[in-house]
Amino acid sequence: MGKTGAQAIDNLSKRLLALGAVHTGQFLVDCESYMTAPQHGPSKVVHVIHNSEYPVTTFSILDTGTGKQIPLIADNIFDLVIIKMTAINTNKKQTRIESKGARFEYGDFIVKLGSVTMTENFKGILIEIEYRACLVVSFCWELIREMMESFLGTTMPKEYPAYFTSQTHTHTIVNAMGQQQMHAKQNDTYDIMDTVNQYLEHFTNYRKQSNIPQSQVAAGPANVTMSSGLRVG
Repeated sequence: MGKTGAQAIDNLSKRLLALGAVHTGQFLVDCESYMTAPQHGPSKVVHVIHNSEYPVTTFSILDTGTGKQIPLIADNIFDLVIIKMTAINTNKKQTRIESKGARFEYGDFIVKLGSVTMTENFKGILIEIEYRACLVVSFCWELIREMMESFLGTTMPKEYPAYFTSQTHTHTIVNAMGQQQMHAKQNDTYDIMDTVNQYLEHFTNYRKQSNIPQSQVAAGPANVTMSSGLRVG
């Protein structure tokens, strides 16, 4: 039987507490997107993202429309700069989306159970897992999977999340023999922009879902989306 978003989060919270996790407060990640006005050339989108773990920082990703994204980390005064650039940027309608909810700590893990809303409408549940004892996903993915399975009560895929395996995030390096080889994202040192990018990917997917006619949206349990994250403690 399907559950409402609130019921699903309450159930997951109880499972985490039963494991011995400690509730350590609330968290919020939000995103607003601004599109450049047509008279200023080809449209570009600036995504402005805030994370309550970094209260004085604003994260921004410029989508050039050519498949290339340019990241930026700035003081939160950047928000004022964006507001003053109204002659160039036009805020897209119904664009603000956020993931908000309870934050738990369990040993070296931080688990965040986020209720995703857009214009106050519930969209789904986004779960962020952080493992602070490691900075390379490929070294600790099995531990993260085991942690997710322990409180979700379901088997998680062995494959890495798509963010780490997509061609967009795979690059070429030159090895010690001078040979070029592909270097997968899961073998890189993880940083905060990896978390920001993953949130943006999930937020973008939720926004696309909102464009589907209601008659095509199947009724069912609350939408639970997984996101894994690592960060320096």
